[in-house]
Amino acid sequence: MKSISTRGQLLLAALGYGAVLLFAAALLFLRHLQELRYPDEAAGGMWAAGDAMLYIFIAGLFLVPTAFLIWVAAKFEAVYNVYSKFLLVLSLTAPACLAVFHFGGIHVGETLVSICLFRLICSPFVLMAMGFSRVVARSDRSKRYSSYALLIEGLTLAVAVALLIHALGAPRNR
Repeated sequence: MKSISTRGQLLLAALGYGAVLLFAAALLFLRHLQELRYPDEAAGGMWAAGDAMLYIFIAGLFLVPTAFLIWVAAKFEAVYNVYSKFLLVLSLTAPACLAVFHFGGIHVGETLVSICLFRLICSPFVLMAMGFSRVVARSDRSKRYSSYALLIEGLTLAVAVALLIHALGAPRNR
């Protein structure tokens, strides 16, 4: 059986991204049409929960071609070392965003807080991609950088969940 060339594999990854993007656009357009058809109901919490589930589904779909692309990139040590360093830098944005979101709500702009919240919400998906990146890493350097990135991202997510549980259980001042 003939194996697919690297160029063909990269083309398959690009086609995967294109297919997911097209499918996501169709789903979002259909959701928009529903909101136009039922404007009164679309403002409710159940619709917001449906929107959240749709966004999570779309993010999960994007993980499939991303995993394939990471697997293809792992064959090239120099490229994968740069990618692993990028993962480490990306993981450092999680604790920074958690600190801005937790401590800086009064001192920074609303836009920055929103960006940080979005980054923290995406953290589980980033964590999955980092975990897969660690599994397919071949060189010791790439494994080390990926492990550090995974550790930072995982600990930040754990601290964020602990802060959320603490905030939900804290008594409220009246």
